[in-house]
Amino acid sequence: MKSCPTCQRVFPDDARFCPADGSALQSASLAPVPTTDDPRIGTMLCDRYEIRRVVADGGMGRVYEGIDKHTQTRIAVKVLHDEVAKDEVSLERFKREYEISSQLPHDHIVQVLDFQRDPVSSSWILVMEFLDGEELRFVLKREKVISPERIVRMLAHVAIGLDAAHARQVVHRDLKPDNLFLCGTRDGDVVKILDFGSVKDKNKDAKKLTVLGTTIGSPYYMAPEQAQGLETLDARADVFALAAISYECMTGTVPFTGNNGPSILLSILTKDPDPPSAKSAGAKFPIPPAMDDVMEVALAKNPNIRTPSVGALADQVGHAYGLSGDHRAWATMPATELAAQIAAAPVRAPKALEAAKDPFAAPPKTATNPMGPPGPAYVMYPSGQPQAQTATMSAPHGHGQTSFEPPMLVAGLDSGRPGWLVPVLVGVAALVVGGGIAFVLAH
Repeated sequence: MKSCPTCQRVFPDDARFCPADGSALQSASLAPVPTTDDPRIGTMLCDRYEIRRVVADGGMGRVYEGIDKHTQTRIAVKVLHDEVAKDEVSLERFKREYEISSQLPHDHIVQVLDFQRDPVSSSWILVMEFLDGEELRFVLKREKVISPERIVRMLAHVAIGLDAAHARQVVHRDLKPDNLFLCGTRDGDVVKILDFGSVKDKNKDAKKLTVLGTTIGSPYYMAPEQAQGLETLDARADVFALAAISYECMTGTVPFTGNNGPSILLSILTKDPDPPSAKSAGAKFPIPPAMDDVMEVALAKNPNIRTPSVGALADQVGHAYGLSGDHRAWATMPATELAAQIAAAPVRAPKALEAAKDPFAAPPKTATNPMGPPGPAYVMYPSGQPQAQTATMSAPHGHGQTSFEPPMLVAGLDSGRPGWLVPVLVGVAALVVGGGIAFVLAH
């Protein structure tokens, strides 16, 4: 391995110059260790991982670039903060991230290589493959929107990775632009999904780390059933989150907005986003009218009528842009070819998408009974008894976490209005007025 004597980045043996600053590369073993306040720089962790430079800092730990001396490969090493390592649940989440990630295919999921405690410093470390590129969040901050071919290729890669995880009954549960990493290549982005620390493992023997009724996720991209902390949450919550990310990539804005956690959830639970094509006037990349139906179904509040899989969402977005084929073909197609096909495709008129019948829809109205047959009203509590609920959500754009009490669900089937609407409005309004919002650092 070689290293840059200026910035300490690590490169393969056949590299000659650092692309970041133009310095001539040296053997990593000969490159000088820079003067720094971080005592870990230049040291070896677990008698195997040589630490070269700081990559990022977060609420959960500090990330370094390093070298695995056993395999002579570049690695990323996250060293957990001491206060995080002392929390049993947080520590168990990192351990589970390693265990689950090691069982998943890694074409489009970051590979987690090791999780152990350094015997010298007593620090817990999570070792991952090192990725060159940037998070989708940084791309959106810089460019506001991204091109159709990048969106199609990104969704295709995420679909391949997530559908494989979903097949193993693993729900990511924290999809957001910060957790989609774009590795640039000549053919276009290669996407890696990050951070499986908040996963919901729905296998029957899986250890439960989240208390029933607790909400984990990022509010701007959170599905309604996830916001309510429902135990029935499944892979369709990831579909909702990815649809919200896609909407933001197309329009430059998230589909649901608010000033704080409760107001964002109120928007998710009670409002419909503007059709994406309505934001297309004067846009850098026109949004076809057919995309409106795709987003409407993918962002359906009832998971029973939502787009059933990430792969189906990726296919529908590509078809709305006029492409033929499916996401597996687009995943390997160069971005330039995707762009040419999209540019040459005729504008497709909106087409109603098939959706599963909603088993919880209001009863049909008749001439003799315009309100429909009466049905019982009932109250649902997380554990069958009235009790307080707690929630923890990653704040938007990685700025922190929000803690609040989500509303209980009250379902009434005696009218066309969703039975939970009024109590949700009242509950969230009470939370906003009561000021029950506390911010803590996100990881």
